[in-house]
Amino acid sequence: MTPNPRQLAYQGLKAVHRGAYADVALSRVMPKTIADADRRLLTELLYGSVRRQRTLDALIDQFAKKPAHQQPPDLRTLLHLGLYQLRFLDHIPDAAAIFTTVELAKQNKLSGLSGFVNGLLRQYTRAAANLNDPLELPPDPIQRLGILYSYPDWIVQVWHDQLGSEETKKLCDYCNQPPHIDLRINPLKTDRESVRSQLAAAGVTTTPLPHLPQALRIKGKSGPIPQLPGFQEGLWTVQEASAQLVGHLLNPQPGAIALDVCAAPGGKTTHMAELMENRGEIWACDRTPSRLRKLKQNLQRLEIDAVQIWTGDSRQLPDQIPLSDYVLVDAPCSGLGTLHRHADARWRQTPDNIQDLSTLQLDLLLNSARWVKSGGTLLYSTCTLHPQENEKIIDQFLAQMPQWQAQLPIIDWVSTSEPQSNLKIWPHQKKMDGFFMAILQQA
Repeated sequence: MTPNPRQLAYQGLKAVHRGAYADVALSRVMPKTIADADRRLLTELLYGSVRRQRTLDALIDQFAKKPAHQQPPDLRTLLHLGLYQLRFLDHIPDAAAIFTTVELAKQNKLSGLSGFVNGLLRQYTRAAANLNDPLELPPDPIQRLGILYSYPDWIVQVWHDQLGSEETKKLCDYCNQPPHIDLRINPLKTDRESVRSQLAAAGVTTTPLPHLPQALRIKGKSGPIPQLPGFQEGLWTVQEASAQLVGHLLNPQPGAIALDVCAAPGGKTTHMAELMENRGEIWACDRTPSRLRKLKQNLQRLEIDAVQIWTGDSRQLPDQIPLSDYVLVDAPCSGLGTLHRHADARWRQTPDNIQDLSTLQLDLLLNSARWVKSGGTLLYSTCTLHPQENEKIIDQFLAQMPQWQAQLPIIDWVSTSEPQSNLKIWPHQKKMDGFFMAILQQA
């Protein structure tokens, strides 16, 4: 029987609302054989409904007698699916969205509520026909953006404090779009144009990214990544543009000693090895064995042998690891620059989490500085946009380590009008993931 993507999305959303991670829930409900169009619809419905949860709850609050949090959990999930299609998916006719949602109610032991589902969804469509946007918003500017774009107020406030209202709107909108897929060509085995030609022959269109010599961005549909030509042969790997920029900023040279203290699952470690022409000594450290297994798989596939792995807490590195010319601290962070990639991350992070992470980040950076050779380079990076995890970490580090100083990153195309001792990528401005990078060297 042909899988029903809406039924599968409903099952996945129920799991997310019970605490499952969105990507895990999707992988569990995704059939091994499913048509590409159904795969895309299932992914869009599940991830989109999770991303837009706050907006969808606000609509339930507005059009139902009981607010969303008082609705039966399965009914709330069902309404999310229906309202998401009506509000955010232009290619699905309203009648089809309503009919299929009512049918889901009948198929999932909610027959007694199918009339309510039908009535609420039709009420929304009537309001949408009469108004530009039927969603009622509060006067407070932070709450307005939070409900309209579906983010917790505290995240909107963090961005608003740095960017102001208009740029925050653009950032909120950008992080609600489906993410792009970037590839990093393995120069140990091939070149960019050869990979482009292979992918084009398989019907996959790519475009080179300027300023990143190994990067290709997939345009349009790709199908399952592991099935694309060149992946199994190690001709390329998936790595987003901003993450590739980290390696180029560090710029490790062939024959050097390099250390990646938060290495798993290995994207930046393998990039360092490629930039070093697989010559030299690279130490990859991480405390999570399951993620290090992924690193080992990537090393085998890309045919990289210059990497040695150490499992443990990088705040307590062993003496067997040598002093290094290049040390990368790609620190665990809140991921606020990659919210479009992780549909549920905005609901999982809290201000308390940020405090705990910032303590870990500073500890990692302070300890890692001990493993930098005299004249060596220490690079701190995160994929978040929270000053407490970025600029404040660097300020605290320099206050405690006065013999160190921040170096000006030489990346002309992302420079600002004012010289900065760090590099912050705003996703909506550069069409890349949000990242922070700071180069540190002993004075």
